[in-house]
Amino acid sequence: MRMFVTIGQFALFCVAVTRATLTHRPPVAASLQAAYEIGIRSLPILVIISTFVGTNLALQGYNAFKPLGGQSLVGMFVALAGVREMAPIMVAAMVAAKAGTEMASQIAVMRIQEQIDALEVMAVNPYWYLVTPRFAGILLVLPALTIISVFTLLLSSYSVSVFQLGLNGDEFLSHIQQTMSMMDFVFTSVKSIAFGAIICMVSCFYGFYSSPGATGVGAATNASVVVSAVLCSSLNYVLSELLYG
Repeated sequence: MRMFVTIGQFALFCVAVTRATLTHRPPVAASLQAAYEIGIRSLPILVIISTFVGTNLALQGYNAFKPLGGQSLVGMFVALAGVREMAPIMVAAMVAAKAGTEMASQIAVMRIQEQIDALEVMAVNPYWYLVTPRFAGILLVLPALTIISVFTLLLSSYSVSVFQLGLNGDEFLSHIQQTMSMMDFVFTSVKSIAFGAIICMVSCFYGFYSSPGATGVGAATNASVVVSAVLCSSLNYVLSELLYG
């Protein structure tokens, strides 16, 4: 019963956010500030993670194909596994762990300090004031972060394949070009937008419905990460089946 109650609360929360977003003026300045906090501040961590994921993909692909004599297919493996699957879900996990927890904790603190109630008393819609800028900001930057992750991943994979594993660079790039197309970037961006919407709505939802005290803030933060990870992983399979199946 508790699960169904939570699902119903989340659905009503999404309806309230949608209504507030459509009936108020766009919070441009606040959205750009949220985009900066979510995107620019996450960029160094993203580049580091993408670099080492790319190197590991190249190494594991090489070890998997070498017994079959197909080590030259590492570029194809990196393009399929890294660009289509690893990059969007990796960026979503990183943003959920960093920006999502910040959203949940900030709104939860405002809830227990009754600042959200104060906004309502001042006739300021809390959904528009707190959720809409974060929602717009994460939708702006997550596709860009994903594309940056893709290029970082490919560059690190190329470096390891050519300079460490001794593969032919032209052949590596040729397999990537044969495997990838512009639609892969479009589909990857679609995935990132869907993941961003989930992360923002789930994180803000748990912040809004946080229990009192420090324990409630910690529980809301933890729940936002766990639920976002589960939903993004599940949605990733559905989107992969729809886009590539």
